[in-house]
Amino acid sequence: MCNFNKLNDQEKENFHLLLTQASNNIGGMNFLLSLKEAINSKKPHALMRKEMQVASNHTILKWNKIIFKDKVDLIEELVFAKKETQDKNILKNDNPKKEKNILNMVRTLSSITFTATPQNHNDGKGFTFKVFETNQDQHTTFNPLFIALFFCSTEFSKKILKYNSH
Repeated sequence: MCNFNKLNDQEKENFHLLLTQASNNIGGMNFLLSLKEAINSKKPHALMRKEMQVASNHTILKWNKIIFKDKVDLIEELVFAKKETQDKNILKNDNPKKEKNILNMVRTLSSITFTATPQNHNDGKGFTFKVFETNQDQHTTFNPLFIALFFCSTEFSKKILKYNSH
């Protein structure tokens, strides 16, 4: 999901629209990339911070629940797994033990809401997002914005923001 060259044109376009809309709501592309850099600079992973927030010079991103290392590791494994299929449903897994871990992760993380707020209210109204984009019976996919901000490289985000389908 984080490899620009492996995305088809429709996926690139959808990612582009999503990241562009998010960046416009916090002051522009540079503000979003600045937030992305702030997220990447946090060690251990930003999602595991007990403060449940990351701040850049222009934006604050907050969430309502700490995410533990086992969940972060499972997300990374699912995001970077080499799946040949176009089906992004994370609930489909051949290993029953792993399927149970994924189901537990979905139950735990589905209630988390992320809120990005510009520090200067003139820069935009901010935006909110969840970990999962689709959460229906037996079909769950990651929200591309969540993946782009927390797991993809800054270079990937730059390429997506600059993407032009024409």
